[in-house]
Amino acid sequence: MNGKTWQQSYCQLRDKIIESNYTHLNQAQQKAVLHTEGPCLVLAGAGSGKTTMLVNRIGHMIRFGSIYRQNHVPETMTETEYKQLKEWYDLRDDTKTPMPLNLSRLLEYQSVDPSQVLAITFTNKAAREMKERVEQLLKGTCQRMWISTFHAACARMLRSDIHRLGYGSNFVIYDAQDQQVLLKECIKQLNLSDKKYSPRAVSGWIGKMKDSMVSVLESKKQNEKDFYNKQLANIYELYEKKLFQNNALDFDDLILKTLQLFRQHPEVLRYYQEKFRYVLVDEFQDTNKPQYLWVKALAEKHQNLCVVGDDDQSIYGWRGADIENILGFEKDFSETVTIKLEQNYRSTETILNAANQVVSNNRHRKAKKLFTEGLEGEKIAYCQCRNEYAEADFMVQSMQDLHEKGRNYSDFAVLYRTHAQSRVLEEAMMKAGIPYRIYGGTRFYDRKEIKDILAYLKVIENPKDELSLKRIINTPRRGIGDKTVETLEGFAVDQEKNIWEMLTETDQWKHRISSRAANSLSKFVHMLDKWIKEKNAYQVTELVEEVYSVTGYLELLKEEGSIESQGRVENLMEFISLTREFDQTAEEEKLEDFLAGTSLEAAVDSLGEEGSGVLLMTLHSAKGLEFPVVFMPGMEENVFPSSMSLKEGNEEEERRLCYVGLTRAKEQLILSNAISRTLYGFTSYNEPSRFMEEIPSDCVQNAGGNQESDHQQQDAFRKKLQRQRWQRKEMKPMETNSAPKHVGENKTLKTGQKVNHPAFGSGTVVSKVNEVVTIAFPGGGLKKINLDYVKLTVEE
Repeated sequence: MNGKTWQQSYCQLRDKIIESNYTHLNQAQQKAVLHTEGPCLVLAGAGSGKTTMLVNRIGHMIRFGSIYRQNHVPETMTETEYKQLKEWYDLRDDTKTPMPLNLSRLLEYQSVDPSQVLAITFTNKAAREMKERVEQLLKGTCQRMWISTFHAACARMLRSDIHRLGYGSNFVIYDAQDQQVLLKECIKQLNLSDKKYSPRAVSGWIGKMKDSMVSVLESKKQNEKDFYNKQLANIYELYEKKLFQNNALDFDDLILKTLQLFRQHPEVLRYYQEKFRYVLVDEFQDTNKPQYLWVKALAEKHQNLCVVGDDDQSIYGWRGADIENILGFEKDFSETVTIKLEQNYRSTETILNAANQVVSNNRHRKAKKLFTEGLEGEKIAYCQCRNEYAEADFMVQSMQDLHEKGRNYSDFAVLYRTHAQSRVLEEAMMKAGIPYRIYGGTRFYDRKEIKDILAYLKVIENPKDELSLKRIINTPRRGIGDKTVETLEGFAVDQEKNIWEMLTETDQWKHRISSRAANSLSKFVHMLDKWIKEKNAYQVTELVEEVYSVTGYLELLKEEGSIESQGRVENLMEFISLTREFDQTAEEEKLEDFLAGTSLEAAVDSLGEEGSGVLLMTLHSAKGLEFPVVFMPGMEENVFPSSMSLKEGNEEEERRLCYVGLTRAKEQLILSNAISRTLYGFTSYNEPSRFMEEIPSDCVQNAGGNQESDHQQQDAFRKKLQRQRWQRKEMKPMETNSAPKHVGENKTLKTGQKVNHPAFGSGTVVSKVNEVVTIAFPGGGLKKINLDYVKLTVEE
C-alpha cells in the first residue's frame, strides 16, 4: 500500500465514494454540501441551483454526517471489510451493483438523526417542495425532520410550552382579517374614528412595531408627544390585551412569543438547542430582526448553522427584511465559512453580464459575479418609445413577431414596477387578441376600486342599474347597512318600482328606517341626483374627480396608509389617465360612450386556457420565477427607480429589484421606456433609467427599427447614455433639495404664455401650481408637466 496503512487507504476511499454521490453538482455546490460542521454562509446567486444544493446537503448530513475528510475509522472495522469495500468500488461501473448493507454501515456510522435537523424557509410551498425532494432522495426517511416555515416552527414550539407565558396550548392564530376585526373593536372602545385610524393602517403600524421589537411600553414612551401616534400606541396596548384575553396570537407574535419563551425560560431554549444540532435557513436575505434572533439563539450552542441567500436579491426592506442580517453574518459567527454559488444555470452570458454590471454599482453588497457555461445568447433588445401607448404597441408587436417564429405566449412575462403600469398594455393586448394573465394581482378592470368607480358612473348614466346602485350605496361606508338596503328593496318590489325611483320618493321610506340611515341615504340621493341631472355638463375626467372628492373615496384610501391602499390610490389615478385620454380623443365626450368602451374592454376574454397566456406581474412578484422571454417596460427615472424610493434613499434596493428582473430571463430580454408617460393622471417627461445607463452598451441592441451596424449602435447607445449622465450631473442640486438649474428659467411662467415642449411642441400655459404646469397642446390636449424634469422654452 505504498507505506500507507489500510486505515489511511480506507479514509481516502471513503471520501471518494462520498464525492461520487455529488458529481452532478459543480465544485462550489459540492463544497457547500460537504461542509457540515460550524457556521456556513452560502451566497447563492440567481439561478445558481441553491435548492438542489440544500436538498443534497440535508441528504448528506443524514446519510454520512460529518465523517468526510476525517481521519476516523469505525472501531469494529477490519482490513477484510476494507478490501471488500474497495473491490465493490473498483467494479461498481461494470456491475451496477448497489452497495451491500454491511458495507454501507462502514460509511454511515456518524449519520445525523433526521430529528436533529431543522430546515427553515419562507413559504409553505417552498417547505413542501424541499420536503418532497428530501424524501425522494432519502427514500422517505425524514418524517421526524422539521422542514418548515418560521411561523409554523414557532407555532409548534409554542403548542408545547406557551402555558409558561400564561396562554393556553389551544391558542388560536389570528390572520389579517381577524386582526382588523379586533382592531376595529379597539378603535371603537377608545372612541376613535375608524376613518382616521383605519384598522388596516393601524395593523401595518403595529406590524412595524413588532418587526422592530418595540413593545407596547416602549411605543408609548416614544410617542407620548405626538398625539396621533400616541393614540396608535394606545390602540396597540388595548389590542395586545384583547389578544391575551382571547387566548390568541397574530403571526408576528408567533416568533416574538417564542423569543420571549426562550428569554424567560432558558431551559426551553436549551432543549431545542440540543434537539436541533443542525439548522439551515433558506432565503436568509429576507429575514427580519425577530427571525434572525430566533435562528441565532437556536444555533448558539452547536454553531452548526447554514444560511443560504443572496444580498443582491434583498428586495423586501419595505416589509421588514433587514439586509444587515446577511451582510453582518460573519461578524456574529466569526468561524463562518463563506461559499459563493456563482455558476448560473438559467440565463445567457449576455443577460448575466448586464445584470452583474448593474448590481455592481451598489456599494452595500458582497462581491460576486454570476457566470454561465451556456451560450452567449442574443443581445438585449432596447426601445425608446414616444409614449406609453407606443411602448405597449412595441411590446405587442414584439410578442406577435416572436409568436410567429414559434414562441408560445406562455413563454413571455412582462415585469413592471407597479400594477398601474399594466393598464395601457392590457388594452393593447386585448385589441391584438393576445391572451394574458395577471400574476399575483387582478386585471385592471377587475380591481375593486376600479369596479367601484365604474359603478358610480354607471348609476349616473343609468339610475335603473340596481346591481351598480347596491354596490355603491354604502361605498365608502356611510351608515347604510345591508338590512336597510333589504328593506328598501322590499318597498320597491311592493310598489313595482326600481330602487332608484323608490329612493327619490323620500316620504315613502324615511320614517321606516333608522334616523341615522335615513339621514345618510338622503345625502346619498341628493349627491347622485345632482350628477345624474348635470352629467352632460361634465367632461368624464371632471365627473370622476368630483366623485373622488365628494364621496371621500380617494382621501380615505390615502389616509389608510397601507401598502395595499397605496396601490389602490395609484390605480384610481391611472383611471384618471384613462378618462383624460377619452376626453382628448373622443368625437363626443359622452359618459355613455366612455362606459361602452370600458365595458367592451373589460368583457374581452383574453385569459385563454390556464397557463396559455402572457404573464403580467410586478417585479416583486417575479422573484423566484423564470421565463424564456422577459419584457421590462418603464425603464425611466421616477418610474424605475421609483420617485418614492429615491426620496426615501432606497436606490440600492431599487437596483437589486432591477437585478432580480434581469435575471428572470432565460433567453431573451426586452427593455423599453417612454419619452413621455401619463401615469396616475399626470404626464411626465422622464429620462431613461439610470439602470439602463449601467448596462454595458455591447450587451444591447436597438429594437426600434434602426438598421445601423452593431458597432454603430453600440457607439450611439454609449454616446446617448453619456449625454444623459451629464444631464443628471447638471441636475445634481435636486439631491440637496434645491431646484435644477433650468427650473429657475421657468419660475416666472404665467397663465396664457406660449411655451415649447421638447416632445409635445408648442402649447399654452393654462395653470401653474408650484413646479407643475398645465399646458394645452393643439391636438395633444391638456398635459401636466413637472418642471423638475423638463425644460420649457418660452416662445416670443
